[in-house]
Amino acid sequence: MLTYTTYSEAGGVGKTTIGAALLESHAAHGLDVLAIDMDQQNGSLTYFLDVDAPRDDSQADNIVRHLIDRPKGPLEDLVHETEYGLDLLPSHNMLENLEDLLNRAQQMAEDLGEGDEFDPYDRLRQVLLESGLPQKYDVIVVDPPATAGPHLYNAVSATRSLVIPVEPTGKGMQSVLGLEELVDGLEDRLEAEIGVLSAVPNGVGRTSDQERYLSEIRDRGYPAPVAIRDRSSLFEGCWDQQCTPRHYVDAHRDRQRDHEMETLEKIDQLATKIEEVGGL
Repeated sequence: MLTYTTYSEAGGVGKTTIGAALLESHAAHGLDVLAIDMDQQNGSLTYFLDVDAPRDDSQADNIVRHLIDRPKGPLEDLVHETEYGLDLLPSHNMLENLEDLLNRAQQMAEDLGEGDEFDPYDRLRQVLLESGLPQKYDVIVVDPPATAGPHLYNAVSATRSLVIPVEPTGKGMQSVLGLEELVDGLEDRLEAEIGVLSAVPNGVGRTSDQERYLSEIRDRGYPAPVAIRDRSSLFEGCWDQQCTPRHYVDAHRDRQRDHEMETLEKIDQLATKIEEVGGL
């Protein structure tokens, strides 16, 4: 099974858009795919894929209730099918208070003498294993927010691998350096190795500075089999229509544009490469 977290410290680098496109490609390759949306923002993967989930209903069962040992039913009942051939475990507004809720749950476990069994940063992995969901899928991808915290720590603990969209700019390189420090800390805490399946340079122009940053990403040892040019029009159109890039081109463009078809092909190549590195 292939598992990874899509993550970038910098916002606006196409994390969710590229992540959704990769998910669709994995599904198109005949794999059973589950995406887990751990992003509490309104503009999350759940919104992007236009999945109607009761994210503002505090009484409804949701991913957070399972993480704090207060489920209202089986985890698999939360999974939604999408029109893109993949399944989604959607986001919920309770994710906004995840750290506080996990701390309270941990305190409760300690009060009951069960503290050793409750690790607030390893809850997603434990919940998935207990649910049996991993046995039903070839690929599981977690999409956390672009900030360090319990959402990210749980995602990385559950997947142990990263795919990193990155902007080839000075700001983007700083986010890569910050991520390296974060991964080092997580590896120490989890006592496990965290791999980078791929960096995904996005918004690459033809300036000498951007070419230099692209080389630096690869020189630092990150596999980056494809680089995506600036496709703002395509990606913004996806957000407007709440759909994946391939669906947007097929359903909402009046004609195919060569540069957009090239981008879709690159994303599909990247998905294939990630599957190979992940052992599928």
